[in-house]
Amino acid sequence: MHNLAIYGFGGVGRAVLAQALPHFNLALVADRSGYVAGPLSNERWLAVATAKAQGATLASLPEGSSGDWRAALPAGCLVADTTAEANAAQLVELVGRGMRLALANKKPLCEDLNLFQALVAERCTRYEATVGAGLPIVVTTNLLRDTGDQVQRIEGGLSGTLGFLLSSIEQGQPYSAAVREAKALGWTEPDPRDDLGGVDVARKALILARTLGYQWNLSDITIEPLYPAEFADLSIAEFMAQLEQLDPGYAQRQAEAVAQGQTLRYVAAITSEGARVGLQAVAKDSPLGSLKGPDNMVAWTTNRYQERPLVVRGPGAGVEVTASAVLFDLLAFR
Repeated sequence: MHNLAIYGFGGVGRAVLAQALPHFNLALVADRSGYVAGPLSNERWLAVATAKAQGATLASLPEGSSGDWRAALPAGCLVADTTAEANAAQLVELVGRGMRLALANKKPLCEDLNLFQALVAERCTRYEATVGAGLPIVVTTNLLRDTGDQVQRIEGGLSGTLGFLLSSIEQGQPYSAAVREAKALGWTEPDPRDDLGGVDVARKALILARTLGYQWNLSDITIEPLYPAEFADLSIAEFMAQLEQLDPGYAQRQAEAVAQGQTLRYVAAITSEGARVGLQAVAKDSPLGSLKGPDNMVAWTTNRYQERPLVVRGPGAGVEVTASAVLFDLLAFR
């Protein structure tokens, strides 16, 4: 069996552990405090995951160690990164040591272009989970590219949080109430502007663009936040208290879209000329217009899929489906 290390031991990391145990020799799990290294029985690895879920740090466990987990990796190890860290340089160093990586972490893929290219050289890094959780979006993009199809346009709804928000507005709920409901359900970050700002969607768009070979940076993508610039410097409490000010504007934009037989969606669009993420009025009977709730969807218009785009749709978030995409990538390395 191949050795596997998991860096990042939150919900996704623990789900990767549970799904990967039948297929890999688990060599190490790490969090910010330190790491636990094997050999351990599968039962003990699951007990480590339970302790972490209950609030323990890995360094505090009987088997735990503090220090740099990377120094404890066995040669040729597979590494799953389920963190949210901008750690591309450290991951490139692992690739240089012969490791192969499966990422659920978007940020390393969106740093300096040279680091991205070093990560993906010789296909040492796979990253299906970074764009659509368990949806086969990266693999489909690679399939189209590798078989010689010409991708003309990728368009999609890539945020379950923003999909829920706009579906709620479509159903007549005020913007402020929809944001508060999403936050109460745990579908936003503690500061909802981290979702409403569109940067997470832009990262996903950049990953797809770079997968197609476009040598772009995040600054090359046009981003439309779902709040005005003057709200950016408010505290979270102040931002939440002033949400009602935004209700009329979004209600009006939705009404204008409906009058044209359309509805509003938060759309990422990528062509050879550039990429944009932002609010867009789309036909209600289009794939994007029919998208409901927190589902994600991507449509590829290509030379082969010209008249009817190739569409992938389904849950774009969730611990188990995200972990399954990481496992898919890991299994591809065997």
